[in-house]
Amino acid sequence: MAKTLHRLITSLAAAVAAIALMTVAPASADTSDTGVSPYIVGGSRVSTSTYPWVVYLATSTGGQFCGGTLVRANKVVTAAHCVSGRSASSTRVVHGRDDKQSTAGRVVTVSAIWVHPSYRTASSGYDVAVLTLGSSISSTYLPLATPSDTALYAAGTSARIYGWGTTCSGCSASRYLLGATVPLTSDSTCKTAYSNYSPTSMVCAGYPNGGTDTCQGDSGGPLVAGGKLIGATSFGRGCALAGYPGVYARISSYYSAITAQL
Repeated sequence: MAKTLHRLITSLAAAVAAIALMTVAPASADTSDTGVSPYIVGGSRVSTSTYPWVVYLATSTGGQFCGGTLVRANKVVTAAHCVSGRSASSTRVVHGRDDKQSTAGRVVTVSAIWVHPSYRTASSGYDVAVLTLGSSISSTYLPLATPSDTALYAAGTSARIYGWGTTCSGCSASRYLLGATVPLTSDSTCKTAYSNYSPTSMVCAGYPNGGTDTCQGDSGGPLVAGGKLIGATSFGRGCALAGYPGVYARISSYYSAITAQL
């Protein structure tokens, strides 16, 4: 199931999420207005005051269903599986809110949704999307990894993951923003775990014995290394399982397509 899959919460969403999770770890987005789910497994509380570019996606009624990254004052990168089939009018971006039950920060409307034209499913790649906001956010944003940033994708590179998703497969979503550190895996390791893994469109991260991962509801959120956005949470088998690292859309491979939307 794709994490994209929101690593979900309602039974219907859960079913969908499960499929996504098969795809891989992070949670996928709930395309209904019922709300959302996942969070970081093995993480700890962090703050948007430290990581102001971490945002979450919500329904028009406030239910969080995925994560995202502010990459321009009015642009957010997320996973295609989070927003494919959704209308801009039913989607919101929440910025500067650590606690989902608070009223801190801003809730911003979305004026347009771009989904990579080659996207079909999270597990087949192209799992990236760009949201254009209805108004700009005055905040620091995160630079994108470029095709020349090959060193950032080396196996063993320490990367950070963030989200409000579930803290274990099938658990409830986190109320607070969580963060964790995971090492990038080699392409061969990821290919062993997922036969559909593509080193040109995906990157994996996680410990050999599991324990730390993105999960349902974290889909679309950032994988960060070297001060840049190197991945967007896409999919995985279960959450934090040994031998099954999380799978992320490889941002450098989509650099040209994404920047064309910025």
